[in-house]
Amino acid sequence: MLDIKFIRQNPVIVKDACQKKNIKCDIDKLLDVDSKRLKLKQDLEAIAAEKNKASKAIPQAKDASERDAIINAMKALDENVGNMEKKSKELESAFEEMMMGVPNIPSDDSPVASDESGNVVALTWGEPKKFDFPVKDHIQIGKDLDLIDIEAGVKAGGFRGYYLKNEAVFLHFAIFMHALNKMREKGFVMFVPPTILREFAFIGSGHFPASKDEVYQIGNPGKLESGEEVKEPLYLTGTAECALLAYQAGQILNEKDLPVKMCGISQCYRSEVGSYGKDAKGLYRVHEFMKVEQVVICKNDIEESSKWLETMREISQEILKELELPHRVLSICTGDMGAGKYKMYDIETWMPSRDSYGETHSDSNLTDWQARRLSTRYRDKEGNIKYPHMLNNTVVASPRLLIAILENNQQADGSVVIPKILQPFMGGMSKIEKKER
Repeated sequence: MLDIKFIRQNPVIVKDACQKKNIKCDIDKLLDVDSKRLKLKQDLEAIAAEKNKASKAIPQAKDASERDAIINAMKALDENVGNMEKKSKELESAFEEMMMGVPNIPSDDSPVASDESGNVVALTWGEPKKFDFPVKDHIQIGKDLDLIDIEAGVKAGGFRGYYLKNEAVFLHFAIFMHALNKMREKGFVMFVPPTILREFAFIGSGHFPASKDEVYQIGNPGKLESGEEVKEPLYLTGTAECALLAYQAGQILNEKDLPVKMCGISQCYRSEVGSYGKDAKGLYRVHEFMKVEQVVICKNDIEESSKWLETMREISQEILKELELPHRVLSICTGDMGAGKYKMYDIETWMPSRDSYGETHSDSNLTDWQARRLSTRYRDKEGNIKYPHMLNNTVVASPRLLIAILENNQQADGSVVIPKILQPFMGGMSKIEKKER
């Protein structure tokens, strides 16, 4: 969330951010509620001071009449306090809810547009391969080489279900092993985080309330050791980002320990409720997948966090280059970047069957917007408490990269060449060929 002091001092800037991001947020109403809650808080503090003064005056009363007058005055104050405290709680609740909906201010160099059509290609790498034979999509490749079974996946898991089989399983994990080794070399702390999370983790990361309908809630969260049913709502995460950020929630770090560099590998779950009719065939848009995510927590310095945004993008590109996959980087426009983003890139990888690029990575700088929600702070060299900047980016995600590898490396004889960088994780296998019956 934004600092309320900033909102009070810069309402025009915040309203402009809401407009650029297509986010409905009544800033005037927020400021009105803020003013009322502060006034009521001051009134309650004044009453508390008056009661404290009266309590000290009772023993010093000249007679019973004066003492009774003081006591009656305190009773009158108590009658008002009850209603005032109730109203104060209502205003605080309304204030907190409205603050959760206030977007971050986008960077000055983010493209301004209402939707994804305004995203701008920042750079490209590699030339899409020209095939001298009919190109197969990953679905057909998967069938021919006995690598993917979508029909059985739908039967077992429902719409968008799938099975990976045989060499696809090893290729799938080869992608992750290469990514994990890369991130370890880059000095990131490695995690396998939980994928069942409490609500605060999603609120803190900014996925709630805006994207709550994209997250699966567990309908049967189980029982406590006492046998009592778990009443707290639990959810399946769509990214390791939520758990990695929650790891530092409520902590006060030391500036000397920054930046904190975390990397998590996890299963991910997304309901894709808003994608009806989009990419319904194949493995591009699925409910369940695996991803390696990188998260950086750095000083509250826009120059430093901006450098980390570029560094994280470069790490992802380094992996794509090693996989010899043509790709491009998009600078995401204000209307497509989401509430918490200050600046954002998407990386799209070439997928021959689409005859276009498909999104495989998302790189974002959210400045201190998430840190405020998570109450993650750090003490600087002068002893001041500050909110750090937080960033996240995809390292790799499968099966989307699996799609790109299968389709870009298909051969005229129906086989698929395995990228050299992955062959050590495939037992030295260099090619996936059709199995003899």
